[in-house]
Amino acid sequence: MTRTERGARAAPSSDERDRDRDADRRAEQSETARPAARSAPAAPARGHDDRELAQTARPRSRTAPAAPARELGRRGRRWALPALGALLVAGALAAVCFGAAGIAPADAFASLAARLGIGTSPLGPVDDAIVNDLRLPRVLAACAVGAGLAVVGAVMQALVRNPLADPYLLGVSSGASVGAVLVLIAGLGVLLPVAAFAGALLALLATLGLAGAAGGATPTRTVLAGVVVASAAAALVSLVIFWGASGDAYREILAWLLGSLASITWPSALVALAGAALALPLLASGRLLDALALGDGAAGALGVDARRTRWVLLIACALVTGVLVSVSGAIGFVGLVVPHAVRLVVGASHALLLPASGLAGAIVLLLADTVARAAFDPRELPVGIITALIGAPVFAALMLTGRVRT
Repeated sequence: MTRTERGARAAPSSDERDRDRDADRRAEQSETARPAARSAPAAPARGHDDRELAQTARPRSRTAPAAPARELGRRGRRWALPALGALLVAGALAAVCFGAAGIAPADAFASLAARLGIGTSPLGPVDDAIVNDLRLPRVLAACAVGAGLAVVGAVMQALVRNPLADPYLLGVSSGASVGAVLVLIAGLGVLLPVAAFAGALLALLATLGLAGAAGGATPTRTVLAGVVVASAAAALVSLVIFWGASGDAYREILAWLLGSLASITWPSALVALAGAALALPLLASGRLLDALALGDGAAGALGVDARRTRWVLLIACALVTGVLVSVSGAIGFVGLVVPHAVRLVVGASHALLLPASGLAGAIVLLLADTVARAAFDPRELPVGIITALIGAPVFAALMLTGRVRT
């Protein structure tokens, strides 16, 4: 091959140069197009940023109401006690007016004021006696018993850390039943409150004695001893009824065992009020119960003697229950259900839970007693039946919704 031929082959032709220029131009266009393609989503990227902003804004919009919601919850808890108090006063006035003999609220209020020396009563002697001597002491007793049982129930549930704890855990109710049954069979119904309280006190002493003999009256041994004493007392009550009860005595015993306020008079109402007054110191135990809820170790670090506190509060609860049961009989479900229901509204802090439970318990028992004496006229049901009919489904609903803390 000559040098001319090699030069001709090495030198590109004009067509090849044109193709090379076109290829270079397309390469340059593709290089410039790539950044454009990369930057082309810039406008959508703004949308992407908007979506990111929206995603970050959504949690903010969800969490923004948290502080107002907490503030609303605190306000609701703060208003719980005044609301329950107002409802209790309104319910008490309605209970005084409502019954077989209907009395206008204004007349009932004037009759009550007249007893205090304010004005004159517009009612006749019979209606005046119905308001002041029959309904008023019964209303006061219902409020006192309901409040006391609910407070004791809340304290007992905290002390033994058992959602099924109620005021009758230490056998006090069963002991009171023994005393009541004995005097009713003997025809000494006038001594019923005294005998019932004596039976409750003996049952408490038996519980503490058995717990001490078993190695020391610790809370666990005390509760177990209470179960033993309650079982023994219940068996004794059944034996006495089987051998000695008949006729009117049997009906009176049955009504008392079911829980009834039908025989309340002013003396027995004052006993119930005294029992509620004994429960007032329990309202001051909220801080101690909150400390115990953290565990015995944490309570000790906070300066609370867990063992001594539990023992003292158990004794106080038993005494309050004994006084109340001596008047009303064993009224169930008030001390069990009311604290759980109130806890849903006011929270777990015992400083607010205890007084709110007392007010709610008074309202519940007042309502139940009003229904028991007025809804089935001329017959009257024991109020314990009404509280069971109300309390059982309510407690079942709390269990099914997971509201009962175990």
